[in-house]
Amino acid sequence: MKEFNIIEDFFKAKSIQRKDVIIGIGDDAAVTRIPQGQALVTTTDTLISGVHFLADTAPHAIAQKAMAVNLSDLAAMGAEPAWISLSLSLPEVDESWLESFSEGLREHAIYYSVQLIGGDTVQGPLVITITAQGFVPFEQALTRSQAKPGDSVYVTGTLGDAGLGLQIAQKKCVLDVQLNKDYLLNRLNYPTPRLLVGTSIRRIASACIDVSDGLVSDIKHILKASECGATIHVDKLPMSQALKESVSSTQAIDYALSAGDDYELLFTVSEEQKGHLETTLASANVHATYIGQLNGCVGKLELRQADKPYEYNLKGYEHF
Repeated sequence: MKEFNIIEDFFKAKSIQRKDVIIGIGDDAAVTRIPQGQALVTTTDTLISGVHFLADTAPHAIAQKAMAVNLSDLAAMGAEPAWISLSLSLPEVDESWLESFSEGLREHAIYYSVQLIGGDTVQGPLVITITAQGFVPFEQALTRSQAKPGDSVYVTGTLGDAGLGLQIAQKKCVLDVQLNKDYLLNRLNYPTPRLLVGTSIRRIASACIDVSDGLVSDIKHILKASECGATIHVDKLPMSQALKESVSSTQAIDYALSAGDDYELLFTVSEEQKGHLETTLASANVHATYIGQLNGCVGKLELRQADKPYEYNLKGYEHF
């Protein structure tokens, strides 16, 4: 099977059609239309076999995770997704693998109303690179740099699940409760981009980032960009029942602080905006948990448990 057959049979034929795509797959480049009053937001993420997912991960899950990590970046900017491009490096043409992968991509494309508009296929190690683009109204994009001392820190969903899920997938941890195992593996392989939350809080949040490398690592990006410090209360960290039932309380906290791949949104809200937050999140059907507060100690992150300093030496995910 040649490159153009792969594109035609597994990707072009399964692509949804948005009205803002003038020219999609089939030419040298795509042509799209940006709505009036909107800015274009672009992000790119690469997933490499053996680095970002295990070699035996189901292709359906690889596709959905590859798209989700990009959509999560758009969510952190308060953007609404529109288009993706896919660069796919394959060791060989495996039609069964491609069928499952393209189906996973198509399901997410339909659910999030995102059109695949182009890309590339090459022979090489298994590597998936997706570029996602979306829209945000002018001057309403969420950033990491507008937080202020006194702002409250919130995070959506639960933390640490994907980290323990990875340990299970690597057979470094064995769980007796199958329901917990399934839940944690699902959180690793099928993360949920918080797109509705991102668009809902862009007039409320002062700063935002998605939790991809671990809470401690990611909040430091906000502290650096906004020139703030923070106090985080580890006893307030949201953790799933599956995580708490599977490991000790200390281990659960460590996973919640350091494990990446949860793709929840970590954001800050000023005192003046806190009253609007609960109503806004209720409409998005997502819960966010208060976990701490920003202060003027630039770059300093303090962890506390029951109002006492919490000793913590782990690091989040590092790319190099």
